[in-house]
Amino acid sequence: MRPVLLIDFGSTYTKVTAVDVDEEKLLGTAASFTTIFTDINEGLENAVKLLEEKTGKLDFAERYACSSAAGGLRMVTSGLVPELTAEAAKMASLGAGAKIMKVYSFNMTEDDAEEIEKIKPDIMLLVGGTDGGNSACILNNAHVVSTIKGEFPVIIAGNRNAARQCERIIGDSHKCYVVENVMPKMGTLNIEPTQSKIRDIFLERIITAKGLTKATSLVSGIVNPTPASVLKAIRLLAEGTEDEPGIGELLAVDVGGATTDVYTICDGRPTKGNAVFKGLPEPYAKRTVEGDIGMRYSINGIVEAAGIRKISQLSGIDEEKAQQMVDHLAEHTDEVPTNEEWERLDYALASMAIDTAVERHAGHLEEIYTVMGSTYMQTGKDLSNIRQVVVTGGSLIHTKRTDEIAAHALYNPEKPMSLRPGRANILVDRHYILASMGLLSEHYPTAALHIMKKELENMGEQIADASAAAVPGSGFVPVMDFADCHSGHHPED
Repeated sequence: MRPVLLIDFGSTYTKVTAVDVDEEKLLGTAASFTTIFTDINEGLENAVKLLEEKTGKLDFAERYACSSAAGGLRMVTSGLVPELTAEAAKMASLGAGAKIMKVYSFNMTEDDAEEIEKIKPDIMLLVGGTDGGNSACILNNAHVVSTIKGEFPVIIAGNRNAARQCERIIGDSHKCYVVENVMPKMGTLNIEPTQSKIRDIFLERIITAKGLTKATSLVSGIVNPTPASVLKAIRLLAEGTEDEPGIGELLAVDVGGATTDVYTICDGRPTKGNAVFKGLPEPYAKRTVEGDIGMRYSINGIVEAAGIRKISQLSGIDEEKAQQMVDHLAEHTDEVPTNEEWERLDYALASMAIDTAVERHAGHLEEIYTVMGSTYMQTGKDLSNIRQVVVTGGSLIHTKRTDEIAAHALYNPEKPMSLRPGRANILVDRHYILASMGLLSEHYPTAALHIMKKELENMGEQIADASAAAVPGSGFVPVMDFADCHSGHHPED
């Protein structure tokens, strides 16, 4: 037996997972309140005590940790064009596990500088221009950044012809790191060097800033921001290892109290016969964060996105009372459902959180007309061929309606242009092990893969409800039956 302890220092809870890497099995999990503002070791020790009440005393051979404590890795980014370099910067940051506080485009201003001072980011990412292209914008923004007060480093990942000049401009006020351009030429992404530097800074600096140095005596290493560990686990589950196959392309959704994170592992290129792609190429392993969609702290964002009428319909609670209950939960963020009516409300909220977050993550189609007839323009990733969906989060774990909630990640006939899966097998992370498996995979990837395959509960296949086969007047049928669209008919037919 070789027990390994895996730790996730969260803003509210410190979660611990014990595994036996020799037997490749889960030994137990536990959680305790995070005590980052006193001594973080207290919360960790309390969690380990609770764990060992289940497992018995364990002599851990290794301990690894990730963290999203104290707000996670807070970043601001600045690019040139919103749809190009600014979007590339956002992709790089989210893929590295950061929480994007603000994305700035074009020339930054004094007002932007004041706003960033109030945000107090952990890192700023400065990009702009392809190599040899526009340099005026990134140089202007470098001058603005040099005036911003605060202790945060700046990663410069823009036009290589201006990068060193930006470093000289900013260097006296902030520590700078110059890496390769996130978009060296038009339409080409190069985000890995930036993500690697974000991780390096996290390890070198953010651990100290978040007070996690107090825990270093108890762990073998703090490896990643928590979302980056989850993404690593999801990618391992999809792709497998040299010795063990994965389960294939997948979509994963983590519904939290404040945010909803969505991950996809797929190329996402157009699969429909006459669809053409528009915009930047999508990363194979992609993460998005919906900061306004969450079950408690961001509960109003769910209602604003879905509408109180939809919440009422799904929950069976009249609109006025449903709104009163939502308002109550917004004020009492620690409350959990206590009876059948509150459970129905949480079901509706979680369903709409997944529906909204996945719709924003997934690509979409736009019908356009050319001299050759109608065609479709695809923006974002095509997820329609994904057949595996992984879900986690308290609202999905602590309910008997997990499969019904998860089904809202699938194709929605009310939104036929959204490229979501038409059918998928639903897997549930009941034990919150994804982040810990990402940690474990750094050293024992095959063991991590085996444990995920054993522990993720299989809810079976869900199929999108295509009863509303066509949107009246649109001439468009469900995405999963897209081949039928190419008969040459138009909306007026």
